[in-house]
Amino acid sequence: MKLRAIIVDDEAPARANLKALLRKQADIELVAECESGSAALDAVRSMRPDLLFLDIQMPECDGFDVLEMLGGELPPAVIFVTAYDQHALRAFDVGALDYLLKPFSDERFSTALLRARERLPRAQTQAERLVLKHSGQVLFLPVADIDWIGAADYYASLHVGAQTHLLRRSIAELAQDLDPATFCRIHRSTIINLAKLQSIELGEDGEHEAVLTSGARLRVSRSYRKALMALTAG
Repeated sequence: MKLRAIIVDDEAPARANLKALLRKQADIELVAECESGSAALDAVRSMRPDLLFLDIQMPECDGFDVLEMLGGELPPAVIFVTAYDQHALRAFDVGALDYLLKPFSDERFSTALLRARERLPRAQTQAERLVLKHSGQVLFLPVADIDWIGAADYYASLHVGAQTHLLRRSIAELAQDLDPATFCRIHRSTIINLAKLQSIELGEDGEHEAVLTSGARLRVSRSYRKALMALTAG
């Protein structure tokens, strides 16, 4: 499987340059490009990329703000791309894999990608079933059967029809194993199976709700709404 990448930069020429360089990489797929930090939050949370190319100085929400707000949802590899060298130490302090200083050469870009590939030997395959322990038994649950997943302290609650199963994994960790084209985060504590989505409705409190075929009605937080709409468009 290809490494999934997102580009974040408020300058169109900078995004175009990165896109041109990535087109030459057969093992990398560009899944989104964003011109603001707020758009990056939505894209990363919904697309769950392996690799993030992130500008630092952007209006309203800079690159460091993006990483702070993502918290445990950070992509495995973050490469800062900026015209300012004074932020390098801070970038590595927050876990950046590399720091590309504009303008950079093709060779320098290749070095950054090599580091990314070493950290991401690849892209693991998406899980097709989950292994659960229940009443002394080991259950194999096809992920396609899951309606939605909720966060329950240190567990993830898997809702399958009228049944609920607990899995001792955080929802953020579990999300990494699920196909982002099928499972979409609609709240920091909720993931839905898009195949089970019946409609998106406006609730009595003015907030949007995802209505599933099971009848479940789940709140869609504002920070995840754009990503959900993008995945369900058309």
